[in-house]
Amino acid sequence: MDAQHKELEMMRKEITAEVRGIFKTNMKIFNWDIPENDDREAADLILDVMQEAIDALCKEVKEGEYDQY
Repeated sequence: MDAQHKELEMMRKEITAEVRGIFKTNMKIFNWDIPENDDREAADLILDVMQEAIDALCKEVKEGEYDQY
């Protein structure tokens, strides 16, 4: 296993926790701002936006934007 994979394994839980934290924070905001909020629909909407952001990042990586980060 190379150094990058070792580092990723050490950071895996932290990265996962950060992503979950972003999701949960946005769920709370929906609940604060929309009294009649449908939690499942809100979750789906938030995940859709998060996926769009991840897809955009993937495209940027493939285009080389982070080759010299």
